[in-house]
Amino acid sequence: MNIRSISFPSVIEGHNNDLVNVAKDQLNGLKIREGEEDYIIGNLALSEGRNPHKAINSSPEEIDYKLLLKAGILTASNYVKEPMVITTGFPFSTININKNQANEYISGLDSVVCDSRPFGGRDQQSLQFSVNRVEIIPELIGGIIAMRSGGTQRTGNFFMVSLGYGTLEIGLSTDGGIIQRTEGTAPGLRYAVDWAMKELMQNYYVGLRTEHQFDAAFQRGNITVNRKRIDLAEIRKRALTHYYKDVVTPLLRNTWEDEDFNRANTIILMGGGALYPEIVNNFTEEFGSFANVEVADNPTTVASRGFCIRSRNIAGGGTEAAVGLDIGNAHTTVSVFEEQN
Repeated sequence: MNIRSISFPSVIEGHNNDLVNVAKDQLNGLKIREGEEDYIIGNLALSEGRNPHKAINSSPEEIDYKLLLKAGILTASNYVKEPMVITTGFPFSTININKNQANEYISGLDSVVCDSRPFGGRDQQSLQFSVNRVEIIPELIGGIIAMRSGGTQRTGNFFMVSLGYGTLEIGLSTDGGIIQRTEGTAPGLRYAVDWAMKELMQNYYVGLRTEHQFDAAFQRGNITVNRKRIDLAEIRKRALTHYYKDVVTPLLRNTWEDEDFNRANTIILMGGGALYPEIVNNFTEEFGSFANVEVADNPTTVASRGFCIRSRNIAGGGTEAAVGLDIGNAHTTVSVFEEQN
């Protein structure tokens, strides 16, 4: 049973001016009203905005979280039946303080006010929907569910490493559950992006680009400054190497013990950081002599797919209303079962 994942950049910007026929579809033309303000979200914020941004690891009371959540539910409503069963999550470090508030907020949602004119519609409208049940779990657990209950149906023990933009998370998963002592959290890839930006600024004036705009350039491997294309490959390599040595290695050494590697000899990487060969190579150099280092299939959607499977399970096995929603710091990903189409 296949899962379909849809992603958009986790950026927003206030924008009360009219935008008409500037995007090919709803996903690329997300414009949502919150209170008395209109906001452009995702790809539309990157193309039409001047200051697209998002607070890192935002809480359910912040406007960033609310808008990305509504955009995700709006996207999911095109694929699932109602009332929806939604699973989403937070890092280990913030789930306890955010879980109850997020559950209450999502459960109380029943509509989104959006503007359809950016993608060829006629006006602003209030779209109604209903939510049956909400589950909030740690993001790393979502990844483990995807590994064990998704397409790979993995069994046995393995280490899971989530290389997110805002947070790095690790843990050892067994057939009986995760070993709590092996859980750990540290700063995410934002560390490397900030390092690269500071390096670049020593030689170039990069303008008033936001952190998320520079992250997009960091991912591409190049940036245009004063009408000149600058290759970021070498700076990115150094930034990711510093990140691994300064953040990743200390966390692993302080959390995982030698005995843990007698229990498991496979390390699975998920999250946006798993897309960088530099990061994967660093893991292989450190652990390759005694452990297998693997990159999960479609690593940026793993948590969302696990959330979707969890929604199916708590719905009694039904897939028609199951939604997995990962509100990441770099991208927001919605996952649904393809059989619903």
